[in-house]
Amino acid sequence: MNWNQMQALVPAPGQAPDHARCLEAFPVLEQAKTTPQEPRYHGEGDVWTHTCMVVDALLQSADYLAATPQERGVLFFAALLHDVAKHRTTVVDPVTGRIGQPGHSRKGAVDARILLWEAGAPFALREAVCRLIAVHQVPFYCLEDARRPVSPAWTVHELSWQLDIRLLAALAEADMRGRICADQARVLDSIELFRELAREEGCYGAPKAFADAHTRLSYFRGADVHPDYPLFQTPGSKVTLMCGLPASGKDSWVREQRQGLPVVSYDDAREALGLKHGENDGKAAHHATDMAKALLREARPFVWNATHLSRQMRSKALDLCYAYGAEVQIVYLEQPRDELLRRNGKRDTTLSNKALLGMLHRWELPVPSEAHEVRYEVEGAAA
Repeated sequence: MNWNQMQALVPAPGQAPDHARCLEAFPVLEQAKTTPQEPRYHGEGDVWTHTCMVVDALLQSADYLAATPQERGVLFFAALLHDVAKHRTTVVDPVTGRIGQPGHSRKGAVDARILLWEAGAPFALREAVCRLIAVHQVPFYCLEDARRPVSPAWTVHELSWQLDIRLLAALAEADMRGRICADQARVLDSIELFRELAREEGCYGAPKAFADAHTRLSYFRGADVHPDYPLFQTPGSKVTLMCGLPASGKDSWVREQRQGLPVVSYDDAREALGLKHGENDGKAAHHATDMAKALLREARPFVWNATHLSRQMRSKALDLCYAYGAEVQIVYLEQPRDELLRRNGKRDTTLSNKALLGMLHRWELPVPSEAHEVRYEVEGAAA
């Protein structure tokens, strides 16, 4: 089913969802019918039963009725796919029999991204859906979990730079109403307190205001700064950190937009060392990192050109840049699936299309809180 057909699944206010058509659009959800859940939190049973209850609860909510058509699309697909990864993350404790699905939110965001990308969903809508799925349970415990290393206020500040907290709260409420559990009322109260905190902090439906980009980045990286007062920025390198799947156009973009700047590249490092793709990646990474350190020490501007697909991989490069006081702009590039594979098939590379698609399980897009600036260079969606 393509995107034109999928968007017709989004119910208008007062309209009932077509669950059969939803399964036709996303066949992977058939596995939800046989995926068990911990009865303590899900007395309703399997994941598909829960998903249907969540969608129904969402459609009856005041948030959905008041939403714009685009917001309704985001909320509907987020509710439909919020537990899409539970079938592949389910573990059963051999001693107690307790059922868990660790990491299902983060992995579900990646799964949803792939499904919607393959269907041709608009970039902005797709990413709004995926960002909601990645953190859809945070409002459950944000104000109560003493083990969290950051304050609830910090959490809503950061989330506000990733998504619309109004929509996150609406999804969390539907998730909780769409289940049978003993602590439902308590968690619904927690979600409402989460809403109130976001309102008090001035980020309910808008990003938290900061004095400037450097203050914002420093705050999100743990510096003891106040959002309203600018933090002095020590002059350092201006780094353009590229991000995107292979064959998405990063090399061409760098040649056209950053002509004349030094380029740190794992591919170039492999070539310099005589390595094939996937051969001794650690040696190639070490070679590239040494070059980056030399440029950072000299406070020279440069481009770090790599896929940087996962947040974990980006963090290694970003941590190094920020340790030297660099100002970083992340540039993310993307192509439609067919165009990406066509381009990769024409390249002189040892990376096959099959291997390229195998990289999708690590496909986590950068979010605005990761750098001084994040640009999304996607056709019709540049920002």
